[in-house]
Amino acid sequence: MDNSSGVGVLDKAAIVLGALESGPATLAQLVTATGLARPTAHRLAVALEHHRLVSRDLQGRFVLGPRLGELAASAGEDRLLAAAGPVLGALRDHTNESAQLFRRQGDHRVCVSAAERPVGLRDSIPVGATLSMLAGSAAQVLLAWEEPDRLHRGLHGAAFNATTLSGVRRRGWAQSVGEREPGVASVSAPVRSPSGRVIAAVSISGPIERLSRQPGRLHAATVIAGANKLTEVLARHAAAQDAAARAQAH
Repeated sequence: MDNSSGVGVLDKAAIVLGALESGPATLAQLVTATGLARPTAHRLAVALEHHRLVSRDLQGRFVLGPRLGELAASAGEDRLLAAAGPVLGALRDHTNESAQLFRRQGDHRVCVSAAERPVGLRDSIPVGATLSMLAGSAAQVLLAWEEPDRLHRGLHGAAFNATTLSGVRRRGWAQSVGEREPGVASVSAPVRSPSGRVIAAVSISGPIERLSRQPGRLHAATVIAGANKLTEVLARHAAAQDAAARAQAH
C-alpha cells in the first residue's frame, strides 16, 4: 500500500514521528529506522523539535514532543465541553457562586463553558471571554504544571511567583484574592487528559465578601471534585476508544 500523500516533506516528517513512536532514538537510530539520509533525518527532527512535535530526553535522544499530547487533548474537547455543563451547574449550585471552565490558548486563557449565579452580586465571565495568563487562580493552575521553560516564561509580569505555583502543585488547587480584579476571589483546580497533562481549569469566582480572603478553605474540595469528574469523563472516553480500536483490530 502506497502511504505517500504526494507532499514529500510531510511524508518524511510522518516517517520520523512514526519511528519515534516505539521510543527514544539517537540520530543514527533514526536514520536506520526511517531509511532517510542522515542530513535529511537531522533536519526534519530539528524542525519538528522547533514545533514541539519532537523533543529530547536527558541523553539527547529524540522523543515524541509535548505538542502531540496537546493536540490529542484538543481532539477530545467536544467530550470535555459536553460534560462540563452539568458539572459546572452542580458546582454553582453547591457553592452558590459562578463556575467556569478555562483552557489555555497561547498567552491567554479562554472561558469555554460557564454556569452563572442567577441572582445577586456575582463575577460574570461569559463563554468566549479571553483573560490574561498573568493573574487569577485559573491562570495559576494552567501554568503550574507546564514544562520548566514555559513556566518560567509565563511568570514574567505575573501577579504570582514560582513559590505560589509550587504551592499549587503541592495542594492540587489554586486561589486568588483581588489578583485578576479588585474585590473578586476565586478557586481553581486542574482537569487532566488521559495522559495526565493539565488541559483545563475548573473555577468558581465571586466577591471577596462571600468567598473571604481564604476562598480555598471554603471551596477547594468541591472545586477539586468537579475537576476530577471531568478528568474521569475523559479517561472513560479514552478507554472506550481504545477498547473499540482493539476490537476492530481483531
